[in-house]
Amino acid sequence: MGAVNRESVAEGSSLRLVDEFAAFGPLYMKWVRSRLQDGGMTYARMRLLGALHCNGPQIMSSISDELGVTRRNVTALVDALEEEALVRRKPHPTDRRATVIEMTGRGVRTMDTIYDQHRAAVAELFAELDEEDQRELTRMLGALREALRREGICG
Repeated sequence: MGAVNRESVAEGSSLRLVDEFAAFGPLYMKWVRSRLQDGGMTYARMRLLGALHCNGPQIMSSISDELGVTRRNVTALVDALEEEALVRRKPHPTDRRATVIEMTGRGVRTMDTIYDQHRAAVAELFAELDEEDQRELTRMLGALREALRREGICG
């Protein structure tokens, strides 16, 4: 038997990890979307509320850029959220052409509830792993998050 090529083994493991991660990601997103819809919220609306919840009031173009969707799409989302009294439009203080979108108290409470429900549901999903695997996954995800931050990716 010849010597084991560690680079080849590591590459094979990394590729299997890529495949597993690529398969898990879409399944996880389907699961998240179905949970949100069960609660009467779409993923797109939740993303917009989440952006406002994290960053505070924003103009429509900033929301569009952050979410990576068209301004028309943001307008439709804001219209729907405004109809539900989750956000409100207000004039920009210095730019008459811009409109600021901010969350209402109801929007903040709704987002807090969704976040709490989501965390509880994900905790149930993670309960499929034993405690040692949960600790290891937590450590690994933290390391990957830090690697992305070093690359200048924030979120």
